[in-house]
Amino acid sequence: MTRPVGTPTRGTTNPNRLRRMDRWIAAAHGQALRRSDRPVAVDLGYGAAPWTTLELMRQLRTAAPRCEVVGIEIDPGRVAAAKPYECEGLSFRHGGFELPVAGPPTLIRAANVLRQYDEGEVAAVWARLCGRLAPGGLLVEGTCDEVGRRHVWVALGPEGPRTVTFATRLGSLDRPSDLAERLPKALIHRNVPGEAVHAFLRDFDRAWAAAAPYASLGARQRWIKAVRELAADWPLRDDRRRWRQGEVTVDWAALAPRSG
Repeated sequence: MTRPVGTPTRGTTNPNRLRRMDRWIAAAHGQALRRSDRPVAVDLGYGAAPWTTLELMRQLRTAAPRCEVVGIEIDPGRVAAAKPYECEGLSFRHGGFELPVAGPPTLIRAANVLRQYDEGEVAAVWARLCGRLAPGGLLVEGTCDEVGRRHVWVALGPEGPRTVTFATRLGSLDRPSDLAERLPKALIHRNVPGEAVHAFLRDFDRAWAAAAPYASLGARQRWIKAVRELAADWPLRDDRRRWRQGEVTVDWAALAPRSG
C-alpha cells in the first residue's frame, strides 16, 4: 500500500464549523456539480470526527442531488471511527494529498489542513490538488475558527487560484481586519505593510468605520455599506446577495503575495 502524502492534523472539529464555507460552495459551484456526469466531492482532512463531511454532503445535495462525497483522512483511526456513518453516496478512505479516489473529483474541500504547513509548501500542494480536478472543478482551501464564526478561503480551479472569500458572523465582528487571524497559510504571513492583503484589510476597516452610522440599522446593513464602498477600489466578485450572508469575495490577483 502506498503511504499517504502529508501529515496528520490536530483533528479539531465541531458540528456546523464549516457551514459558511459549505453554503458558499453550494451557491458558487452547485451548477458545475449538477452538470457533471458523476459529481464527486472530496472532504480532505475532515478531522477526528466526520460531522463536517456529513454536513457537506447534505449541503451539496441541496444543489446537486446526485453528488457523492468522499471523506479522506491520513489518520487510519479517524477513518475507522467514521466508517459507521457511511451511507449511499458517502464514504470514508485512508489517504492524503494523493487523493485515493477513482477519477477526478468535481470539488475538493481542504479546510484547516494547510494551517500546519510552511508557507513555502502551499504552492506545491495547491498544484498537486488542482492537477487532480475534473474540468471545471474547484478546490476550496482555507481556515476558520473553532466554532465557524470567521472564515477565509481561497477558491482554485485547474489553472490555479481564482478568488479569496472573507466570511463572518456579523454579530461577532468588531472590525473586518479581525478576520486576519484566519487568513489561509498562503496569506497569513503577508498581512504586513507593502503586501496587498494588508492594504485590503486596511481599506476594509476604513470603509467599516465610515459606515458606522448604518450600525443603527444592524450589522448586516453596515457590512453591506462598507463592502459597497470597498468595491470602488477593489475587484469584488460577488453582489448584495452574498454580502447579506456576511461574505465578500475578491479576485486572487488583487491580494496575491508579492514575490520574494
